[in-house]
Amino acid sequence: MKERKLAILDIDGTLLLSNDAHARAFVEAAESLGVNADFNKIRRLIGKGADKLIPEAFGIEAECQFGKRLGEAKKKIFELYLPSLQPAPGARDLLLTLQADDFELAVATSAGKEEVALLLNRAGVKDLIEEIATSDDAESSKPDPDIIRAALSRAGGDARAAIMIGDTPYDVEAALRAGVRIITVRCGGLWTDAALSGSLAIYDDPADILAHYEIFEAALINS
Repeated sequence: MKERKLAILDIDGTLLLSNDAHARAFVEAAESLGVNADFNKIRRLIGKGADKLIPEAFGIEAECQFGKRLGEAKKKIFELYLPSLQPAPGARDLLLTLQADDFELAVATSAGKEEVALLLNRAGVKDLIEEIATSDDAESSKPDPDIIRAALSRAGGDARAAIMIGDTPYDVEAALRAGVRIITVRCGGLWTDAALSGSLAIYDDPADILAHYEIFEAALINS
């Protein structure tokens, strides 16, 4: 019987074009609470969980009273953006191809459990995902490796037989620290190829991976 492999997937910026919306939601949430926020600073932190983003962007702990209010306000504002967000090109087709190629599909995201179903539904892939690891399953969010390790544990997978697909340097660092190879996509925006150094390969988006699937497979075999 052919051994089943594991693909660990980021959502925001990888399967769903949502990174800018997350940053805008943080800015609007801060302003609603009387705090000015720097969109560009926040945008560069998208991909980290709120436990890291809020202290770095606002200089307060995420678990303090104001940090909690900020996080809740951001979630509500982001939900208003959600209906207008689009799946990354080729997201569903790539996941269907991975499944047909005997990959188990798991998600490892800095989003919380209550957000994941909404994100996956909007990305059009919720029915394809078999295991989910979120920031609620980890002591610390990306770029720490906790969420990747949680995904491996939930799937019962071996890091050596797994591949992650992500879009930020935080995905790269988290995957490599967990001993998982990673392929990145540029469709999350912002990051240069140099910033994604450590990736096994870099593609424009999931559709680009699919268009070069034979090369993708060969890279996994030879790495």
